Amino acid sequence: MKIYAVIDTNVIVSALLSRHHDSATVKVLNYLYDRVIVPVYNNEIIEEYVAVLKRPKFNFSEETISAVIDAIREGGIDSRRIGSNEQFPDPKYIVFYEVALATEDSFLVTGNTKHFPKKPFVVTPAEMLHIIQEMNSPNHGLLSEPSVCYGKK
Repeated sequence: MKIYAVIDTNVIVSALLSRHHDSATVKVLNYLYDRVIVPVYNNEIIEEYVAVLKRPKFNFSEETISAVIDAIREGGIDSRRIGSNEQFPDPKYIVFYEVALATEDSFLVTGNTKHFPKKPFVVTPAEMLHIIQEMNSPNHGLLSEPSVCYGKK
C-alpha cells in the first residue's frame, strides 16, 4: 500500500543528521526511498529543501543532497497548491500545507506540528510510522480504516 505525504524539510534534515538508524525521521526517509511513502511536492518545496540542505551548518555533501532530491522527484508526485484560509505563524509553511491539501488522502509529515493547523492529516514522523504499521496490518480495514478529512464542507 502506498501512502502519499508531503515531507516537511525538518524531517529530512533530522533524518540526515540522526545517528540513530531506528529514529522515526530516519524510518520515514527510508520509507520514502523504498517508495512506501510517495512524496508529494512542488517546485517551491524542492527549492526549500535544496536551500536548507545546502546550509553550511549542516555540511551535507552534494551527493547526499542530490540523492534525497532525486528520490523525491523520481518517486513522487509534482502537485499544485490549493489555497487555504488557515492562519500560519510563519508564511513559509503555507506551501507544505496547501500542497498536502491538493492531493487527496495525503499527509503532511512534520516535526513541528505547532507550525500548522491541527488537522488529522498533519502528523509527526512517529504518527506516520503508526499509520504505515496500521495500514500494513492483516486486520487493516476490517473495523476502521485511517482516513484523512480535508477542509471540504
